[in-house]
Amino acid sequence: MKRSFLLALLLINLFGSCRTPQNIAYFQGIENLTAEQLEEMNQKYTPRICIDDALIINVTSPERETTAPFSPPPFGYFMPGEAEIGISATTQNLFTYLVDENGDINFPVLGRIHVVGLSINETIRALEEMIWKTAPNAVILVQIANFKVSVLGEVRSPNNYPDRTPRLSIFDAISLAGDLTVTADRKNVWLLRDNNGEKIPVHFDLTDPAVFASPYYYLQQNDIVYVYPNMAQRRNAQYSNRDNIRLSFYSTIVSTVSFLTTIILTVRGQNR
Repeated sequence: MKRSFLLALLLINLFGSCRTPQNIAYFQGIENLTAEQLEEMNQKYTPRICIDDALIINVTSPERETTAPFSPPPFGYFMPGEAEIGISATTQNLFTYLVDENGDINFPVLGRIHVVGLSINETIRALEEMIWKTAPNAVILVQIANFKVSVLGEVRSPNNYPDRTPRLSIFDAISLAGDLTVTADRKNVWLLRDNNGEKIPVHFDLTDPAVFASPYYYLQQNDIVYVYPNMAQRRNAQYSNRDNIRLSFYSTIVSTVSFLTTIILTVRGQNR
């Protein structure tokens, strides 16, 4: 009976290994897509500013005295894990502004400015409209300083990954995490997005080229990507848990028997 069970497991693993290449390949069949299907994948993405974003806003001008009122004492923003450096020519104009719960930043001279929901370019244009009234030659730079995504589950290096590029895709995030493991279920990847307090779960099948046309293909700040283990890995984990329980049970029995045997031998020795 035991030999038959082991033989069945061997056959299951053998046939399962034959299917592995098909299951681990990304965007299968992309070479067979029509021109219309490929066109659907060409999407534009514009990141939007969210509550709790930290914005880097740099205002410069050849006439420094005109932009001085819009430049508070320098404060450099450093991502977690980065070494802090002193104020220098490259950091002295680096300022950060936190987007509060109302979606506003408190900017020098101009006061409170509503920026939540705006793109980077829209924010720059709004600031230019106000600042150019007194500093017509001002150049304004806006960046999201605390952009990060979390990649968890069956990836080689699960972690939080900061990134300051405006276009970070699901595959970019997976690349930052060192790619998926062999035991990852590429058909069962989930994105959890926090849209100003509203949690939005999104399912991805990375073997399907349609992933490129998803409106969630490009990630937002604070997105969480979770990769499920495949069925074989889940079965192995289940068997491992059962084996641990059995081992613990048998170990308890052996310990109990050993303890009772020691007591009996001790009592017999004393009676002699």
